Amino acid sequence: MSTTLIEKVPTIKTLNNIATSGLDVFKQNYNIDENSENPDAIVVRSFNMHDMELGDNVKAIARAGAGVNNIPIKKCTEQGVVVFNTPGANANAVKEIVLTSLMASSRNLFAGAAWARTLEGQGDQIGKLVEAGKKNFVGSEIKGKTLGVIGLGAIGALVANDALDLGMDVIGFDPFISVDTAWNLSRNVQRANSIEELYAVSDYITVHVPLTDDTIGMFNEETFKLMKPGVQLFNFSRGGLVNEEDIAIALDSGKVGKFITDFPTENVLKMKNAVAFPHLGASTKESEENCAIMAARQVKQFLETGNIKNSVNFPNANLPYTGKKRVAAFHKNVPNMVGQISSAISDFNLNIADMVNRSRGEYAYTMVDIENDVNGDIIPSLEEKINQINGMITTRII
Repeated sequence: MSTTLIEKVPTIKTLNNIATSGLDVFKQNYNIDENSENPDAIVVRSFNMHDMELGDNVKAIARAGAGVNNIPIKKCTEQGVVVFNTPGANANAVKEIVLTSLMASSRNLFAGAAWARTLEGQGDQIGKLVEAGKKNFVGSEIKGKTLGVIGLGAIGALVANDALDLGMDVIGFDPFISVDTAWNLSRNVQRANSIEELYAVSDYITVHVPLTDDTIGMFNEETFKLMKPGVQLFNFSRGGLVNEEDIAIALDSGKVGKFITDFPTENVLKMKNAVAFPHLGASTKESEENCAIMAARQVKQFLETGNIKNSVNFPNANLPYTGKKRVAAFHKNVPNMVGQISSAISDFNLNIADMVNRSRGEYAYTMVDIENDVNGDIIPSLEEKINQINGMITTRII
């Protein structure tokens, strides 16, 4: 990638503590200012941005993590602000906590450890009390049991593959599995034709899907009826995926044997046979560094070349940078936008060297490389002319 393609030094605003290894990506030719009111880009972890005003200079927001519920996606899209996340950067950390929890819950380690703490002060009697009480915490081995994995993205695929190595039978369901994930997924993972098929055969179920209008409350009274008695459910994805009233009833009745989640609430903490962690899924030093580095690199690449990778609101687009002036335009996905952009460029007697256009739903993104040496004096006029096109959101020339 070429260095310093932007004429002014861009400012990066940080929200939350971002790993130093990530900020080091901006070490040269960037200004990092956590107090900036109108930066070029923002790097964030869990800070709630929904009530935050975005300055007209903000071009990108990068979430150092996978979930983007804390970012006002709709507002960003309408303003032409690219929102990035870092899928896969924390996958190993989440995989490890899922498998740890699966084994610990199956062997009743959480309940056993809590009971052992009650023996404090019993002195020499502790040994006898342990031998007498351990029968209450007899568990089960996971080898030979069936794990159902819902969502076979970066995390789900790792969980599925490693569970196979632990001797489990694994069945997966993901109607939107990507080609890249399919290549990385073991051929020994059974493919469920429907989520109902997965529910019916699984001894353990782990979910790795985003929280959307379609997935909110996907674990509820009706779905619990389809599961095996005593099934153990693991949710390290998003709290809203599970209907809390229904899971409480299922736990009380024994329909669900254990519920392990990374999202404590007042209701969950009161539930029988539920264990809640303080959102520790991706809380490892390695994961935080991986996410920060990935987020920073994506922002840097976008600011310097216009190329987009791992955006959640605009299409991914890549046009190899050759050092020529580049028009980067966000616009509505309507007919003749590319033609109008090309016409505006030709009005300045400029030729097009290369271009790419990508769309995503109602929005699209076009990058155009200009063949000629461009006089800096005409850049503002060219930007203004392109921005006057009906349906244009924002344009910049790199």
